[in-house]
Amino acid sequence: MLDIMPSPRLVEHEWDSHGKCSGLSPQAYFDLTRRAYAGIAIPVAYRAPQRTLMVTGGEVERAFAAANPGITPAMIAVQCDRTRLREVRVCLTREGRPRVCGADVRDKCGQGRVAMPPVRAAR
Repeated sequence: MLDIMPSPRLVEHEWDSHGKCSGLSPQAYFDLTRRAYAGIAIPVAYRAPQRTLMVTGGEVERAFAAANPGITPAMIAVQCDRTRLREVRVCLTREGRPRVCGADVRDKCGQGRVAMPPVRAAR
């Protein structure tokens, strides 16, 4: 999973937090995770930035929605700390189809610009 998740700790967290209660085996859960990942297009400008980009959460949501027909900004939650973009979440059904995010998944970016640093090289 390290080709699509940045650390072993995140892989373990995803299994512990979501996979165990999915009713799927670890192999089936991570196969579904791979299919869901493959089904989301990362906007061209965000695929492999060579320099730090300054973006707002709203810009990121709109870019992902534009790159993925059928996905709206309400199906995306952008997570930031005070200065950096941390992750982009696309809310999915248990079957891996995009859905509107629930009340438990909220944007955590203010109105200001945050840094999107260059992508680290794959290991």
